[in-house]
Amino acid sequence: MALFRNTGGSCPTHYTEWAGTPHAPFSTGPLRIPTMRPPPEYHSFTSAAVEKELSRISAQITDPDIRQLLFINIMPNTLDTAIAWHYAGGTKDKLDYPYTFVITGDINAQWTRDSTNQLLPLLPYAAADASLNTLIARLVNMQAEQIAAYPFANAYKPPAQSGLVPGENGWAKGGTVHAPFDLRTVFEAKFEIDSLAAFFRLSTAFWREQQQDADSSDFDSEQRLNDATVRFVRTANTPTESSFGGGRGNPIRRTGMVRTLFRPSDDSVIFPFLVPANAMLDVELHALAGMLDKTGDTTIASRSRRLAEDITRGIYEFGTAEHPKYGHVFAYEVDGYGSRLLMDDANVPSLLALPYLGFVNATDPIYQKHSPYALIA
Repeated sequence: MALFRNTGGSCPTHYTEWAGTPHAPFSTGPLRIPTMRPPPEYHSFTSAAVEKELSRISAQITDPDIRQLLFINIMPNTLDTAIAWHYAGGTKDKLDYPYTFVITGDINAQWTRDSTNQLLPLLPYAAADASLNTLIARLVNMQAEQIAAYPFANAYKPPAQSGLVPGENGWAKGGTVHAPFDLRTVFEAKFEIDSLAAFFRLSTAFWREQQQDADSSDFDSEQRLNDATVRFVRTANTPTESSFGGGRGNPIRRTGMVRTLFRPSDDSVIFPFLVPANAMLDVELHALAGMLDKTGDTTIASRSRRLAEDITRGIYEFGTAEHPKYGHVFAYEVDGYGSRLLMDDANVPSLLALPYLGFVNATDPIYQKHSPYALIA
């Protein structure tokens, strides 16, 4: 639940209470968009640099409805409502590192992918704001600690020392998951490779912007991540909440790509090689290798680069298909045996978002054929 920093007086405790009522001043355009930012004294975090940029860009947007809806209400929303806990570190208690815990929507839990996407757009302003810079560094630390403790989860509960009441996930108490996880720290144990890629994306982007050391997890291609070491079975009334094959996913043949059990939507895959998630992982492993080269960890850098190269070859050898109307396009999911799922998902990573992810540019010939297919399909 999105929490306000100050819960005194008549201010509601949760942003969802505030968001249930339109607030003045309204935009002067025909849509009369309400102001949905909470009062400044109730922001969960405030960045002077973001506020300055908000004023600068707002002054340049002439359409009052667009200015209010797409910029004033949205750009600072994470800082206004979703920084549930941030700890500066450096005290004499047991905490040695600073942490940031970013909640997602109305759930008091932190998704690795979502928290990355919530703060990553604000990274360009961190150089001008030491507090924002530290906030993002704290999130890198928090994600690193969570992944180090249990790398197969997509969402985590707040640490006990935060004092936050953890979100409850009734689904997580049923079924069988391997490797086992701790319900006290893991909110949802769905293995999604884009969650790990999101951690690489944030940590390497932060390092590039700030040129500070950042902890990194290790993808070791010698461990054969395509082996079925992760299983997820859940009793549910919808098939998207569990995995095929006794929790291992449908059968696969080695392609060089990394298998996954779930999509970024948290729905189960049909074929375990999810092409857009592998494309994202490919890009972020290359970025990780570049960072590790600079920091002197050339052994892990070589492993990361080798796995990325395997993924690239796998995508182009196994992750494309011939469409009867559009020609040679990217597949959404494959199994390595020739089965392909031709679709796209309104999420990131997606096939439509491949240029945004950095895997191809928008003029790539395969992407050029895929783009109209994905939009029409």
